[in-house]
Amino acid sequence: MKKLSRALAAVLSAGMLLSLAGCGGSSSSTASSAAPSSSAPASTVDPASVSGSFEGTAPSYDRDLTVTVTFDAGKITDIELGDNHDTSAIISRAFPVIEERIVEANSPVVDSVSGATFTSFGVKAAVANAMAAAGLEAPEITFATNAGIEYAPTTLENAECDIVVIGGGPAGLSAAVVAKQTNPDLNVIVVEKLDILGGNGKLDMNFFDLYGSQAMEEAGIEYTLDDFLRDYADSGETAERVQVWGEEEFTTDAWLRDMGTELNYTYGLGNHMVDADTYAGETIMDNMEKLAYELGVDIRTGTAGVDFVWDGDRVAGVSVQTNHNESYDILAKKTIVATGGFCANKELLAEYAPGYEVLNTSNQMSNTGDFVKVFEENGMMLQNMDRMSVFSYILKPRRDLTSSGQNFVLVNGSGERFMGEKTLSGLDLGTTLLEQDTTWMVIDSKGLETDGRLRKQTRLGYWLEADTIEELAEQMGVPADALQASIDTYNAAANGTADPLGAEPTDTIDLAPFFAVQVESADHMTKGGLGCNEFAQALYEDGSVVPDLYGAGEVTWQSGGYSQSVCFGKIAGRNAANAIAEESAAA
Repeated sequence: MKKLSRALAAVLSAGMLLSLAGCGGSSSSTASSAAPSSSAPASTVDPASVSGSFEGTAPSYDRDLTVTVTFDAGKITDIELGDNHDTSAIISRAFPVIEERIVEANSPVVDSVSGATFTSFGVKAAVANAMAAAGLEAPEITFATNAGIEYAPTTLENAECDIVVIGGGPAGLSAAVVAKQTNPDLNVIVVEKLDILGGNGKLDMNFFDLYGSQAMEEAGIEYTLDDFLRDYADSGETAERVQVWGEEEFTTDAWLRDMGTELNYTYGLGNHMVDADTYAGETIMDNMEKLAYELGVDIRTGTAGVDFVWDGDRVAGVSVQTNHNESYDILAKKTIVATGGFCANKELLAEYAPGYEVLNTSNQMSNTGDFVKVFEENGMMLQNMDRMSVFSYILKPRRDLTSSGQNFVLVNGSGERFMGEKTLSGLDLGTTLLEQDTTWMVIDSKGLETDGRLRKQTRLGYWLEADTIEELAEQMGVPADALQASIDTYNAAANGTADPLGAEPTDTIDLAPFFAVQVESADHMTKGGLGCNEFAQALYEDGSVVPDLYGAGEVTWQSGGYSQSVCFGKIAGRNAANAIAEESAAA
């Protein structure tokens, strides 16, 4: 078992010790409670006599999680993380926080790490089982287990800074990092409502778009800024925003490499990964978080922005509330809002993008559009709020993105096909899948040859695997004859026979081993949001600038995705820093 280093804890958990209960997690097949239960053996030894290391295992986000707990005279002194299948970007951030809480309390009855509630549950339950294995009295752990502390409302002294960034995801951290790189003397504060940073970026399992990159140059791919401007002319962005976005795209590869992020694999025009099997999201956020701390950004997790502070007609900072029920204002010369989208807010989806609220989301569950109503109440511009991005297939219940470029068969719980594969997309696809009792995606080994995402997921055991269709059907719990008939019809279509459901496969499903996984469609990105100009300045409904407020990322209207969030985060941070310098020089 490999222990996560305390050095990593120091880098990624500094300032993360506040807790915000109830955020994070997703639908999961994990039980809502774990042993030890009320039937667990009571303590049979004197706690002071217990020293040494004991192992405990419990259900977590996906399958079991194991820890080794070290006791000294009955006191928990260390917890080592062992085998687990939790999302690496979550557990690498959450484990140091939950470990510290448990060691400090000498008990697993502590608050969960917001943004990692399933993982927190697994660790706490596994520690309780290790206590039982040591002969100690072990508490019953349920999904709702917390420290049980009710914090009285408290008003703290206000804080002051040069720039406050609301949100610690890709856009927010990009803004903070570039602001400090532009002027290291600036006091920059980032507030993040979760206990861990990274936003959706840390979970991203899609391509990261770069242009003019080292990988493209080495692959002989020529693509210029003029090409970018031509290709994005009809994106819905203003020409001025497309111009600065494109210029920023062509500098981002070098910027990422300077912080240790090397995206050396390019798949088609602009699409980049760390390597053929590793998507960029987690690596980008790991290095960006590390750099933010190194630059001296004041990062305050467990601290939610709730409203803007106003000084006359200018935004003068943000009012915040911590998970300990503490309230105060952060007064700033410039404010950058980067709080993400609202894919996890069913009410806002029903209001602004009706129909999409029926789908699950691939996002972290904190993407609830916290500032949408603040924008609306203050007369700020909201653009294209009905525009959505739906990811065709995510694993159920893990919610990991999975691929659909390969040949695959879709069947329901009866093993029967119900639609032509690749004939539907977006909300139409999502609602069709919801009409089924369950939806299985079935592939063969040929599907792994060109897709790193599938190779990784099958290697980690997320997919069922069998040498024959009959064996696979047994694992899936569907009739073997029905599944075989579905695949036979699909293969006939691949060989030129017209498919009754309209699919046009390019290859057969016939090379063992075979794989299957339950899938669903998901709301992946809300495209609409706060209107901003090419300087990333927020706008009122009439197009005038909101003084001293900037916006970046999914909280704004943007036609792109992850890389555009990073680009406009950089633009916002740089412009805010430069504006402060100009105002200081003019004073």
